[in-house]
Amino acid sequence: MAGTGNPPGQTQGGSDDASPQAWILSGVRTPIGSLNGALASVPAPKLGSISIQEALKRAGVGPEEVDEVILGNVIGAGIGQNPARQASLGAGLPASVGATTVNKVCGSGLKAVMMAAQAIRLGESNVVVAGGMESMSQAPYLLTKARQGYRMGHAQMLDAMVHDGLWDVYGNRHMGVYGDRCAQRYGFTREDQDDFAVRSYTRAQEAIAEGVFGEEIVPVPTVEDRRSITVGEDQEPGRFVEEKLRGLRPAFGDEGTITAGNASSISDGAAALVLASEAKCENLPGKPLARVVGTATFSREPEWFTLAPIGALEKLMETLDWDVQTTDLFEINEAFSAVTMAAERELKIPAEKVNIYGGAVALGH
Repeated sequence: MAGTGNPPGQTQGGSDDASPQAWILSGVRTPIGSLNGALASVPAPKLGSISIQEALKRAGVGPEEVDEVILGNVIGAGIGQNPARQASLGAGLPASVGATTVNKVCGSGLKAVMMAAQAIRLGESNVVVAGGMESMSQAPYLLTKARQGYRMGHAQMLDAMVHDGLWDVYGNRHMGVYGDRCAQRYGFTREDQDDFAVRSYTRAQEAIAEGVFGEEIVPVPTVEDRRSITVGEDQEPGRFVEEKLRGLRPAFGDEGTITAGNASSISDGAAALVLASEAKCENLPGKPLARVVGTATFSREPEWFTLAPIGALEKLMETLDWDVQTTDLFEINEAFSAVTMAAERELKIPAEKVNIYGGAVALGH
């Protein structure tokens, strides 16, 4: 969790002001491309490199000043060794800068930022680049028996996107089944979830129209139909048609309420933040965007991963002595509409405080 706080040297609040502080100097992301959409031809490490270069430029930090790069990436099959290292070198950072890839599924990028803040607060690093990158469009299909050889009969290809990113290995079922369970637990109807999805899309469209995302997006050069183009805007919100969304079939059983429209959009993209110590900030011309005042991790049984954000928020706000009433804004991942809806209900968070520019349902995940 980040707060604007005070400039370096004037910190207040947070869980432990006596410890070194971690500040966010810049935050940049690529546009988010739809599945097999505008960014489908760009590998995840390349998206990461583009984000890192721009984030460092905006922070006024040279590549040689970076101590470490930490990037989240989930579907690593076929990308090559240590995608974070590829992104770091691709961004022009020295070979001496260490790079670590984090796989915590949906939380990978955020965990990378948490690890960066921890390294700074421990005094191990002064400048860390953190974020995440993913090309779901380039996720390969897997022939799991090819090494031993196929003999007689039919064989199966596994979709790495589903197998490594969207499948519960414990219950051997799609994670979307648990989205349906969450909706059933809270009595969220199909209409309730579609209403939430429409809210997410509408907010995202309004944010795009008002230029809200312009300052955080770095355009991505790519090729389409043998023509060089530049992608500078999120793709999924522009495809939204409310009537179509409300008419979609359930995705995980005829009695279910989760659809492709009220679940998060499968997509491609990357983001990078530059975090720095207070001492480093004092030697830079610009002003930090925010201070990391606290972090928290909370897990549930795999089938109830949908409720984990509730526990994490409760844990963090207790640590910081914050509450819902005095907290201005919340960003809660819309893995499924029901996930964010459950957090709003359990914590009694007003809808106008949550994902005010849309979330993963509309933008991508």
